[in-house]
Amino acid sequence: MYLSKRGWSFIKIIIFFLCLSPFLLLINSTIQDQLGANPIQALHFNLGDWALRFLCIGLALKPLKRLTKQSWPLRFRRMMGLFTFFYASSHFLVYIVLDLSLSWEEFVDEVPKSPYILVGLFTYLLLIALAITSTKAMQKRLGKRWVQLHKLVYVAGISAVIHYLWLVKSDIGEPLIYASIMFVLLGFRLQNYI
Repeated sequence: MYLSKRGWSFIKIIIFFLCLSPFLLLINSTIQDQLGANPIQALHFNLGDWALRFLCIGLALKPLKRLTKQSWPLRFRRMMGLFTFFYASSHFLVYIVLDLSLSWEEFVDEVPKSPYILVGLFTYLLLIALAITSTKAMQKRLGKRWVQLHKLVYVAGISAVIHYLWLVKSDIGEPLIYASIMFVLLGFRLQNYI
């Protein structure tokens, strides 16, 4: 698939705003008071869902490259990773700022009682490391270690699904869909040598 540099830039701008649109729609729904009886929880959960969706999309780009025998899917891998981090950060901030009112004491108290928070925090710390090292400068600086570090995205994917499964407890339909997607993507990666 051949496009000029300007053509790819235009497509990236479109993809960027498409990726941002769920966030803008959620903000609009919040302002319009359309998130139901518990808007903070709805906002929190929706942002988490979108973080997991973008993580799955990002992980699917390499298999898509192999299936299509085209290199263009990889052009969007960093963007998908950064949007995963953006939605995960928003998810975390809603919990800390709106749900806990910046009470770190309450957060520390909640972690031992709710293992899913610990798993979620572990996932978020992995995403922070991946986001910080996502630049070309860091890739060059870390060399082969960069490749090894960024394989942790699969660990982040697995722990994100565990976080979701632990959180919902009973209605596990949607988390199982994500678990299945993650299983397929991980299987593809293992088949093609990690």
